[in-house]
Amino acid sequence: MIPAAFLPVVHRLALILLLMAVCCDPLNASEEYRLAPNDLLDFRVFQEPELDAVVRVSGDGQAIFPLIGSVPIGGASISEAITLIKARYKDGYLVNPQVTLTVRTYAKKLFTILGQVQQPGSYDLPGGQKITLLQAIGMAGGYTKIADPSNVTVKRLENGSERVLKFNAKRMARGDDTTDFVIRPGDVVSVGESLF
Repeated sequence: MIPAAFLPVVHRLALILLLMAVCCDPLNASEEYRLAPNDLLDFRVFQEPELDAVVRVSGDGQAIFPLIGSVPIGGASISEAITLIKARYKDGYLVNPQVTLTVRTYAKKLFTILGQVQQPGSYDLPGGQKITLLQAIGMAGGYTKIADPSNVTVKRLENGSERVLKFNAKRMARGDDTTDFVIRPGDVVSVGESLF
């Protein structure tokens, strides 16, 4: 039993731990995360265990749920997907469904980094996290001795056409360029070679 004198301290500590869990939980960023094809989801309905399921988002963004069938949740945030699912269950199945949806496994989302980095190759973008251009270069082990950090390009497919974006990562690292470029799945980063 905790002495009464320590209860305010214990309550404050519990509150701090709770706030840390909410603020620092990477999955709390899932409110910003958009569901993607091949995401594996845990689906639960409070007091309806027969409806609990593990579902996968298909290539066309659909997911199949018990009773209600296919729901288009690809591209939706977790809260948007829950709203869609609840509306379907309210339409003739349940009075007030209490739905939870969590990502069990994020789909692999890769970017590629080539050129003058220590470990060129494809790298996984962790679900719900943003990776900047400088962080991507760090994931590849940093620059080689002959790299030219002022000559970095990113090829990105947007609306069916390829864009080539040029960056001076040397200036970004020094803080002279405040561009906070975020890598997207499918991006191809290339670090150029110094001419001398």
